[in-house]
Amino acid sequence: MRRHLALLSLFVLCMLSGAHIVQAAALGREALAELIVPPYALGEKVNQKGVWALLNSGGAQAGYAFETGPLAPLPGFSGAPIDMLVLIDKEGRFLDVRLIKQNEPIFVSGLGEAPLRAFLEQYRGHSIREALVVGTPYGEAGGGSSLVYLDGVTKATASVRIAHETILAATLAVAREKMQGLTSGPPVHPNPSVDEKLDWATLVERKLARHLKVTNAELDDAFAGTQWENDDPEAANDPEAFFLDLWVVDIGPPAVARAVLSDESLGEIQGLVRVSPDDEPVLIIESGRHGLVSADFVRNTAPDRIMAMQDGLPVALRDADMMIEVRPEVPRGTTMILRIDRRLGFDPTREWTLSALAVRSHGMLLPEMRSVEFPITVRADPASFIRPEVSRRLSPWQAAIIGRKWDLLVLAALIVGLLGAVGPGMHRLATPTVLRPTRFAFLTLVIGFVGWWGQGQLSIVTPLAVLRQAGDGNLSVLLYDPFSLMVWGAAILGFVLWGRGLFCGWLCPFGAMQEFAHHLGRLFRLPQWRPSPVWDRRLKVGPWLSLAGLVAVSLIAPDKTETAAEIEPFKTAITTLFQREWYYVAYAAFWMLLATVTFKGFCRYICPLGAAMALGGLLRTRNWIPRRLECGSPCQLCRVRCPYGAIGRTGRINYSECFQCLDCVAIHDDATQCVPRVLAYRKRPTVTEAEVPA
Repeated sequence: MRRHLALLSLFVLCMLSGAHIVQAAALGREALAELIVPPYALGEKVNQKGVWALLNSGGAQAGYAFETGPLAPLPGFSGAPIDMLVLIDKEGRFLDVRLIKQNEPIFVSGLGEAPLRAFLEQYRGHSIREALVVGTPYGEAGGGSSLVYLDGVTKATASVRIAHETILAATLAVAREKMQGLTSGPPVHPNPSVDEKLDWATLVERKLARHLKVTNAELDDAFAGTQWENDDPEAANDPEAFFLDLWVVDIGPPAVARAVLSDESLGEIQGLVRVSPDDEPVLIIESGRHGLVSADFVRNTAPDRIMAMQDGLPVALRDADMMIEVRPEVPRGTTMILRIDRRLGFDPTREWTLSALAVRSHGMLLPEMRSVEFPITVRADPASFIRPEVSRRLSPWQAAIIGRKWDLLVLAALIVGLLGAVGPGMHRLATPTVLRPTRFAFLTLVIGFVGWWGQGQLSIVTPLAVLRQAGDGNLSVLLYDPFSLMVWGAAILGFVLWGRGLFCGWLCPFGAMQEFAHHLGRLFRLPQWRPSPVWDRRLKVGPWLSLAGLVAVSLIAPDKTETAAEIEPFKTAITTLFQREWYYVAYAAFWMLLATVTFKGFCRYICPLGAAMALGGLLRTRNWIPRRLECGSPCQLCRVRCPYGAIGRTGRINYSECFQCLDCVAIHDDATQCVPRVLAYRKRPTVTEAEVPA
């Protein structure tokens, strides 16, 4: 016990000391530039968080390039983040996502990196505004769903979810800093079912038609005190005349458009809406001398003397290049239809500001220009618009649970049944006629369902990664794989009630495969090799050496931890079902063949996870295997038959080596096998059995 406690203390101290391993430094400019494919090129760094300008072939800024590692260092199953390069344009669309570095166990050597790289290719063309999720729709998504589903990677769902959350977190961080006008939900659009009868007077009364007047005198006042104050003789000659007499009406809602436009122009606007359903049309009427645009203005481009703002950020305006007519009651003047793309964050149902620019020049040869703004606040009636319900993107753990709900329910039933069978029902289960067929049936489910189907094979990689992250209090990586987390929960509960045996003896898929291999060897009458007690004790140091070696690797060369963890053949035999490089397959096959002649040789003599489980078994609160006074002296039957060598000559149970096969319980309860019971029956028909703790 003292030895185990010392090992436990050393293990925890070593792992906690590795909890603050410094993350790999971000790539330098040259390394990043090599990853960017033409026609794009790397520009200058735009902040201290590793965000760079992305240039197009002409040298103009096209967007941003950044690593996810520095911006969103979400830990993977190895404890280290998945580092990726993300390229986005200035509207928040993904141009490319490329893998830089990862240490996920399943991708290091199991499946290889190809499936992860293929997964990342799916982001191209999508926008950060979209509700991107990993997996398939839960039921029928329907045409109105705003969720965009990305195909995951079989056998690596949890790892790609971590990559996905990393990409979203990093990209949103850049978007909030560089593209604050970006919205994360689907834009509003006019509601065609709102069909109220409106006229111009009603629009003015309800402030759906906004009016701005600026006299020449007010214009002069705006330039007063500057060198441009006397550069508009026309304003000085007629100060009471209107420089700006501006009406602004959002004609996106059909009822408003009908109240303003002639029938012919209404048809043209409806045609525009059909072609560009995400554009919000805004009518401007100006009857002063401002004129809306300069003489150099080009139709179908952004007006050069009108600008708009919403939430302190510019709104992109564009001339619709339409000549329209208004109804007789609508004021006359110069008209212009502006188009505003709602997908870029513009929301007509919230206040926004349209400003007319008054421009003056001073000087003849090289005139100096100056402008002032005259703003007007505009807002459409929210009742005339539909705001699509934003499909809520589930948190990673919620999505993981929903995606595997049926697997989790079956697994929960298996675990509950197992706990009941080896707990209250232990003595009934240990009946000779019941134990072996029941155990074989359950272990078959463990291999097929828990292992190959559910990918619930636990690995030493997980506790190594968790302990590395424990210093930072970030254990969220466990939530990405609720199936394995449930198995871990059962194993931890088993520590308290039985020790390591619940997992190692009942829930470990590779352990179950070894047990079947051993019985297959017995069936074919292969010679059995059972080490002597001396060598058995020596070989059982192997798991502790394996565990110590992995701890040393994680401290000295943390990037090699995944490779060193290949000492476990679990990934080959369970995760990839032997679909790997030949040397991994040969290694796993060696342990399976050895199991045919030596009972669970890997589990007993090499497994580092088994050593960690033995440490967890120190939490055991009771000696649950029944013993008699005669156990060990004179009876040695249980010790001789124990395939794990977990029973000493004194009859004492070494629970750190016990795999909970229940063979000794079956012997204890069977009046035809238990030597003290057989002798007592021969001496006296009835005898009081004295049960003593181990």
